[in-house]
Amino acid sequence: LERAEKDAENAIAKAKEAIETLTDEIEALEKGIKELDKSVVDATEQRQEENQEFKDLMAADTKAKEILKFAKKRLNKFYNPTLALTQGDQVQKTLFAEMNAHASGKAAPGPPPDTWDAYAKKGEESTNVVSMIDVLIADLDKEMTEAKADEKNGQEDYETMMSESAAKRTEDSKALSGKMEAKADAEKTLSEQTEVKKDTHSELWATIKYIDSLHHECDWLLKFFDVRKTARTGEIDALVKAKEVLSGAE
Repeated sequence: LERAEKDAENAIAKAKEAIETLTDEIEALEKGIKELDKSVVDATEQRQEENQEFKDLMAADTKAKEILKFAKKRLNKFYNPTLALTQGDQVQKTLFAEMNAHASGKAAPGPPPDTWDAYAKKGEESTNVVSMIDVLIADLDKEMTEAKADEKNGQEDYETMMSESAAKRTEDSKALSGKMEAKADAEKTLSEQTEVKKDTHSELWATIKYIDSLHHECDWLLKFFDVRKTARTGEIDALVKAKEVLSGAE
């Protein structure tokens, strides 16, 4: 009974230690799952914001490109046909004058009038403006290309993060379920061993009381055994002598 009670106490101690350890581990897993869920929510919100920014940027850049292309088209329509026509007429006039001078033996006329320079300057200005527009369009194309690459990388990173988070949550949830079952088993063991210890202790206490009652009886017999033996021996001797007297002995 004492060994059984000691075994129950050891089992209770182990169950309590297991429950304490499992409680800490369960709390850590629950905290980790909550933090993981929060990180998923935060990442999702951030991804949505980044995606919206990407869409806004693409829409703005696309609109800007359309405006720039329209402006470029209008500039070309306004400047280039007039410049081309003016240049063509001037060239024809120069060639005609050279041919007449060669035929008549006269010298070729001088440089074109000042109006030619005006047209040339306008042509240069239009070319510079168109070039600037082309640069702006190229910058927009570059910005849109970079934005698409960033959006693609961001989406891939987000999907990878979601996949890893889902796998980890599944793993942690499975571990949490296992530890909760283990804790329940430990609590059941603790309850059973507590009852075993209680019953064993009651039985042990009853046995100790019975042993104590036996000690009272046995100790009394042992204590007065010699006295009772001497008294019994004296009684036997007296009876023997009395018998002899009754038988005629002196």
